[in-house]
Amino acid sequence: MSLLAIIVIVVAALAVIFFIGGVIVLRRRARERAGGFEARIRAADQALEEARAVDRGWDPALLEQAARDGLLRERPDFRYDKLHLVLVEDQPGTAHDRAEIAAVGDDGVVHVTVARQGDNWVAEGLS
Repeated sequence: MSLLAIIVIVVAALAVIFFIGGVIVLRRRARERAGGFEARIRAADQALEEARAVDRGWDPALLEQAARDGLLRERPDFRYDKLHLVLVEDQPGTAHDRAEIAAVGDDGVVHVTVARQGDNWVAEGLS
């Protein structure tokens, strides 16, 4: 085998090794960043829903209180750490306004639907 053939084979082998190594590093980096990226998306979605609620005259504190009342009434044993506003359904007028709040605890997530009744909010259902 000539010297040129050996050099070509070595260079080609090194190119393949670097390519495979680069693919492995990129996949590992993408997996490491995926959790943080998804958390930033969830935080942005929640901030958007809260902004929509505030812009439309909704008070997030009243929504959360209605969710707490519903959880206490229907699932008194469920312990949760945080409440997250996850959906705002603002229909024309105020009679059909609804929101979904997620109560996150060690036992999982309970979604509470709250609805406007006049100037008050009440828990309509849990899932």
